[in-house]
Amino acid sequence: MRRTITAGNWKMNMDHVEGVSLAKDIVAGLEGRDPACEVVLIPPFTTLPAVVEAVDGSRIETGAQDLWYEEKGAFTGEISAGMILGLGCRYVLVGHSERRHVIGEGADILAKKLRAALSGDLFPIYCVGETLDERENGMATTVVTEQIRQILEGLSGDEMGRTVIAYEPVWAIGTGKTATPDDAGTMHAVIRSVLAEIFGAPVAGETPILYGGSVKPGNAAELLAMEDIDGALVGGASLDAKSFLGIVFPA
Repeated sequence: MRRTITAGNWKMNMDHVEGVSLAKDIVAGLEGRDPACEVVLIPPFTTLPAVVEAVDGSRIETGAQDLWYEEKGAFTGEISAGMILGLGCRYVLVGHSERRHVIGEGADILAKKLRAALSGDLFPIYCVGETLDERENGMATTVVTEQIRQILEGLSGDEMGRTVIAYEPVWAIGTGKTATPDDAGTMHAVIRSVLAEIFGAPVAGETPILYGGSVKPGNAAELLAMEDIDGALVGGASLDAKSFLGIVFPA
């Protein structure tokens, strides 16, 4: 049975004081309850050490929003897998749409980052998704398939077994628009079929595929009920404890 994950990506929000307060509220909200998913908080780098400490002893895991692909060196402003792991984190985002479309990262860099995460004993959450123009021009499946093949082909089955996929249609991130459950479920099924072609059905069947894109307590249950959706990568709704917990425990 593949695992399910609800991950909160705080993006460039929450300083270390605000982050600790939010993390403690989420920890408190989990007390005495048994979520059906793994809960992961992904704060900014400056907030990450304080959040790791705040959730210590709880069931919450932590992750970083990005990494560089070298272990160390003259890379001002960058963070290595070893630095992230040294804090006690398990996860790291790779290829978030904002890294692709705002920062301008291409497939060559993303492939190196994902392999650096795996080599550094982290669990990468690799993000894929199409823009609105690509969807309206009938290219969504082609774009997402290419994003999968460009980065993941060449991984071993064991490496893929430690990789999480997040499908985040770019047009639904922070816009209030959400893919319908059928649309999201269809793309998740496409992703799983591509993974089966590359790695075989057993590996594909065990790979968690998360949905990201304006997930809220009001739509979480319907989205998460889809067969191939194994959790959520939550943006804005993860900045409020009640809202995030409403996705961890969908009504």
